[in-house]
Amino acid sequence: MEYDGDFAEAGSRNRLRGTPVQYPCGKAMAKKRNGKAKKNIWKRRSKPGDAPGTLVVDPNASPTLIRVIGFGGSDIIEKEIKDLQELRSLIATTPRLWVDIVGLGSDATLREIASLLQLHPLAMEDVVNVYQRAKVEDFDHTLFVIARMIDGNDAGLTEQLSFFLKSNVLVTFQERHGDCWDPLRQRIRQRRGKVAEADLDYLLYSMIDAVIDSYFPVIEHIVEQVDALEADIIEEVRNEQMHRIHELRGQLLAVRRAIRPHREMVNELVRDTIPSIRPETRVHLRDCYDHVIQVIDTVDTYRELTSDLRDFYLSSVSNSMNEVMKLLTIISTIFIPLSFIAGVYGMNFSDESPWNMPELKWEYGYIFSLALMGLVASVLLVYFRRRRWI
Repeated sequence: MEYDGDFAEAGSRNRLRGTPVQYPCGKAMAKKRNGKAKKNIWKRRSKPGDAPGTLVVDPNASPTLIRVIGFGGSDIIEKEIKDLQELRSLIATTPRLWVDIVGLGSDATLREIASLLQLHPLAMEDVVNVYQRAKVEDFDHTLFVIARMIDGNDAGLTEQLSFFLKSNVLVTFQERHGDCWDPLRQRIRQRRGKVAEADLDYLLYSMIDAVIDSYFPVIEHIVEQVDALEADIIEEVRNEQMHRIHELRGQLLAVRRAIRPHREMVNELVRDTIPSIRPETRVHLRDCYDHVIQVIDTVDTYRELTSDLRDFYLSSVSNSMNEVMKLLTIISTIFIPLSFIAGVYGMNFSDESPWNMPELKWEYGYIFSLALMGLVASVLLVYFRRRRWI
């Protein structure tokens, strides 16, 4: 297999448990969040009974920005588009055009783009309802793909990415600014690697592979925390550890929920039923499929480990409680005969009866009673020790 030297194709192999790899996606996602991100909350804005393909944008979505990168000819075109007529001209004159649309808050702009590029209404409805599963659909010579990009700092936060692949145009829709595709843009600018020369289906593959690779640093971070928590529980059991176990388990569940549909999505692209994907690109997509399986397997393994950690924590707490109860029982057992002796000698009977205890008037009676108590306690301790109860 041929590699370009970019992280999306070669730099992400054998990541887990190996040499740390730097991923640009985490930094880009961190910049785009600025500490204001919220957890994904599923909400569909179209009303029940609305016509299929109804576009209802989120009023809180970012304003729409259109950026294009044209390549395949003598010059590289990279600019921000203000007028859709200019976009129409670029589509007609550019061999390969990547149209990157960031922000889904401009209803009129999205409708104009859909009309200009002849995007299917059902697909556009999925674009604006941003809590879709990763999937692939083929609409009349237009390949529609949805993927989910994970936040580099928060495993529970993902962003929907939508792709439309046409003959000479690849359209991407993002919810917000910031992504993990800067290395791809740099390779196109420098005409480095296959992505600058191959057809747009290879660019689509590179983008999907970069999105899937963005899961690896998140998984590695969670794996490190799980391993550290396991060592911490073995050393000492504390109350806050159970909360940490549930937190890590929730993160792994969120990653699994986000990555799992990608297996079916990439597998659909690998099949030869989609004419937009060339056979040589399917070879790379098979490697991308292996990445998805690796992430899913790792997530499943560590979800099971967190379950084992939870059971281990509860067992450790129970064992600690048993040790405390055993110690208290031993102490109580030792003091029961001592209390009996003290109670017998503390009854203070009258000395007129010949049956009274002679030690009450004995010079060494007090010392004798203390020595008797000490002897009984020592015998019990030796017995418990030989039985390995203490």
